Amino acid sequence: MRFLLPVGLIATTLAIAPVRFDGDKVLRVKLQDEKQANTIKDLAKTSQLDFWYPDATHHVAANMTVDFQISAKESQFVQSALDQNQMHYEILIHDVQEEVEKQFDVKEDNPGRHSYAKYNNWSKIVAWTEKMVHKHPQMVSRIKIGTTAEDNPLYILKIGGKNKRRKAIFMDCGIHAREWISPAFCQWFVYQATKTYGKNKIMTKLLNQMNFYVLPVFNVDGYIWSWTQNRMWRKNRSRNENSKCIGTDLNRNFNVSWNSFPNTNDPCQEIYRGPAPESEKETKAVSDFIRSHLKSIKAYITFHSYSQMLLFPYGYTSELPPNHKNLAKAAKITTNVLSTPYETHYTYGPIASTIYPTSGSSLDWAYNLGIKHTFAFELRDKERFGFLLPESQIKSTCKETMPAVKFIVKYILKHTS
Repeated sequence: MRFLLPVGLIATTLAIAPVRFDGDKVLRVKLQDEKQANTIKDLAKTSQLDFWYPDATHHVAANMTVDFQISAKESQFVQSALDQNQMHYEILIHDVQEEVEKQFDVKEDNPGRHSYAKYNNWSKIVAWTEKMVHKHPQMVSRIKIGTTAEDNPLYILKIGGKNKRRKAIFMDCGIHAREWISPAFCQWFVYQATKTYGKNKIMTKLLNQMNFYVLPVFNVDGYIWSWTQNRMWRKNRSRNENSKCIGTDLNRNFNVSWNSFPNTNDPCQEIYRGPAPESEKETKAVSDFIRSHLKSIKAYITFHSYSQMLLFPYGYTSELPPNHKNLAKAAKITTNVLSTPYETHYTYGPIASTIYPTSGSSLDWAYNLGIKHTFAFELRDKERFGFLLPESQIKSTCKETMPAVKFIVKYILKHTS
């Protein structure tokens, strides 16, 4: 027996079918000169290239390694064009959909418990924030700092003592929806901080002297969308006036050199800056919170993926910040600490020269606000998985990053008044 659905319901059902990436490829191209860079830019005009690294066409330059996703339908044309122009490339991922499904390669030991070795969806993360407060009431509190474009709550976990005069560190994860390893690290950090307090000498000292404000998922709406509809979604989910394209890149929406790059003013671009600085509810909530706690916040640390880098200001100019030497010194030692457990190699430096120029970033905004120790971690990997890092690498990624973060915090404790 067949049931006939009303036409409207059929349309709704079809509209929310998750995006699939069957046969899509991710190519890595090593650009030798300006001519090859222009070939990629020309291909981007005629084909739908989803840039993984760098994050937009206008960043493509000579002597750069470029990663992009291409649909099954267009991959043959693009590969032929690269061959014709004698451009060296490798196929990092032969079937994106296959890798999306293979990400979940860790079995749950106890489905009822929160797992730090698995990627967790938003509802699990919300339940986890409640659990952490319940389990450590003297050390952890949950603060709702605002809501998102789709009215989801933005929660910060405060870890440390009740003394408001303490120095504090602000950390956020998941500003870009598809970078799942980032929220996984924030969960790991909170878990390890609370678990090792009183046992680990360094962590105990840090928590006795400082507070941590941890935002486990900055871009909640986008994160939910990346779980339910489109694994490769990057932006938030706000509506754009006079455009069918959805979303703003929250890391281009901060009030710092916001309109210095004209390429960020198209709502259909992945790096769309929004209609105005702090136009997005998420950016505004975070900015307001940091401004209201500016006396105590001594460092801002944000976590992204991928490319294994430790970045500091500036992104919008090639000029170096006044305390560049101190930031570079801290970053150099931190990357050495990072490489110790698994020999994972990180590079470090100012955003503009190390990765590519950016405008409206949270890192530059926090620095210009007066927080003189600001860092961005670009977590694993840089070899083959990109945004689709398998769960089997979560623990090792977190285990190598944790001592690096502790070192930065120790350094800040020593070098700030």
